[in-house]
Amino acid sequence: MCVFFTVSRRWMASKTPVGFVGLGNMGTPMARNLLKNGYPIIATDAFPESRKELQDSGAQILDSPADVAEKADRIITMLPSSPNVIEVYTGPNGILKKVKKGTLLIDSSTIDPAVSREMAAAAEKMGAVFMDAPVSGGVGAASLAKLTFMVGGVEEEFNAAQELLTCMGANVLYCGQVGAGQAAKICNNMLLAIGMIGTAETMNLGIRLGLDPKLLTEILNMSSGRCWSSASYNPVPGVMEGVPSANNYQGGFSTTLMAKDLGFAQNSATSTRTPAPLGSLAHQIFRTMCARGYANKDFSSVFQFLREEEEQ
Repeated sequence: MCVFFTVSRRWMASKTPVGFVGLGNMGTPMARNLLKNGYPIIATDAFPESRKELQDSGAQILDSPADVAEKADRIITMLPSSPNVIEVYTGPNGILKKVKKGTLLIDSSTIDPAVSREMAAAAEKMGAVFMDAPVSGGVGAASLAKLTFMVGGVEEEFNAAQELLTCMGANVLYCGQVGAGQAAKICNNMLLAIGMIGTAETMNLGIRLGLDPKLLTEILNMSSGRCWSSASYNPVPGVMEGVPSANNYQGGFSTTLMAKDLGFAQNSATSTRTPAPLGSLAHQIFRTMCARGYANKDFSSVFQFLREEEEQ
């Protein structure tokens, strides 16, 4: 069970430089919030345009993760997938090539829990500490420093990680040993995917029955059918402002990433012999969407996908 720890100022250490690797849609606003809190940032990314954006905000940019590890003893990584994490940590120019003993490594990527455990073991051999700390909340929450962090690792190191994570999030939860943060994240995202498909199906049916989508949303959100997808991230264009459905499903959390996370959930369900029929079906739907041109659209585009399916 996850345990919530409140912030204690007595744990605040001196604001020495923090390394940051991975400056994508999530990483850049996260690093920017550390800068706003007075932490010097030493960063790198595979894409020059991403580097420049953070450099313009005041970060020092280096050429490789290994270079970052040489200059910082607290490093955060935010990367798209397990292979990216493996490369950034153990590759020829990876963090572990030049990591200093005692360095705290915090990975906020969403990856296979087994890979988190592998990276922790590799870091331990170099005298460093690795913690997994995947996030929930998306790009909007990253920009507003309102992310939720689910942390796995040595409990004695949690306070050191919390010092940094509270600059980027509203909730920081200790979930257990390395990999437990990833386990919590993939469970959350499996439920999120199932809920979004259910919301999209419900809205589509209501519209076909002649209901106004804004009225139906209002009714759902004051009734027992209310969920995050209906109340905060509605998938129907024109119902809600400031969400991907209001912008042709651009931005947000891509269908590709949701399919990836559902794959992790299914692998975990198989290895633990856990029945997950709705999770399996959700995985199938989002994989099909990726093959049908929805890969880079926000996952709430499942509403549009279902509308197109009914026309075939």
